[in-house]
Amino acid sequence: MARITQLTVSTPSRPGVLARICSTLAGAGVNLSGICAAEVGGRGKIRMVVSDPGKAKKALADAKIRSGEEPALLLTLEDRPGTVAQIAQRLAAARINIKCAYATTPAGAGGSAQIVVVVANPDKAERALG
Repeated sequence: MARITQLTVSTPSRPGVLARICSTLAGAGVNLSGICAAEVGGRGKIRMVVSDPGKAKKALADAKIRSGEEPALLLTLEDRPGTVAQIAQRLAAARINIKCAYATTPAGAGGSAQIVVVVANPDKAERALG
């Protein structure tokens, strides 16, 4: 388990916004390793894990795209049914609310998967997950 930084961008939900954000990061040489984009009530919320959060924040600011950051946990888990359920149950038992989670899995069966988990208290979550 690693502690990482998740960047967030709240923006109007309209065509081309995600393309502009991703192009800005690409132009700055920042790689995306995780992304979750959703629309809620006409607003877009984009959550990202990037190769260089500081460089990404500067590139976004230079492009007049406001971003925030928050701590997140990056878990490497066995890629099999029920693994995420076990993690969620352990956090629930410790009374830790999951604000957001998104995952990547390898191509094909087996191996490992990575999940980004954002919680209000990362220290407590790390203790709960051991």
